[in-house]
Amino acid sequence: MRLQRHPEFHIKELTIGRERAPLLVVDNFIDDARQLRESAAGKSFSASSRYYPGVRARAPLQYRQFFLQQLQDLLIEHFQLRAAKLAFSMCHYSLVTTPPEQLSPIQWVPHVDSTEPRGLASILYLFDRPFGGTAFYRHRATGYETIDTGRREPYLVQLQRESAAENFPRSGYIDGDNPYFERIAAQDGVFNRVLIYRRNSLHSGSIASDFVPDADPRTGRLSINSFIDVI
Repeated sequence: MRLQRHPEFHIKELTIGRERAPLLVVDNFIDDARQLRESAAGKSFSASSRYYPGVRARAPLQYRQFFLQQLQDLLIEHFQLRAAKLAFSMCHYSLVTTPPEQLSPIQWVPHVDSTEPRGLASILYLFDRPFGGTAFYRHRATGYETIDTGRREPYLVQLQRESAAENFPRSGYIDGDNPYFERIAAQDGVFNRVLIYRRNSLHSGSIASDFVPDADPRTGRLSINSFIDVI
């Protein structure tokens, strides 16, 4: 597999909410990105995390290499990482296969991937259908948009209190505001679009209540999800 930059490659440098956490949006990332989707169709997917509502398979090494060739210097600058090099600690094809009514509580509340502010997450959308993108949230009671080690305990204590309320969400993907979380930014799931953000930003997939899972990587809600770290 040979990956090249799309001739209409385009970068937007954005921030999220009041805390102005950095966000990068790259459109038209890879020339002929469909070859990645075809590669996924030949993979063996399995459930590997209680947090992710679907199945995963390892993404190609060529994708990791291409990603860093194109974006490493920009990521270091935009996210103020004070590093010379970055590396992937996780890079998987991800396919959402869990119906909204079968989600566990940890899957229907906005989440952070870690409390480490230098750790980055990225998602490359590889679907054409209107399956939704990714949204970022503010926890109303605390005002938190990011969760670091100092905020983790008070946030979890408050969330535990809220979870006992009668109107606390009990199922379904979050797809907008509710009494406990306010959506502060969102990006559509556009084929061949990449999002990169700090892993401690509260976020969730934007998936509608009538979402019907499709386990075929060629036609389902397929993405490449990655964690990127300073080395």
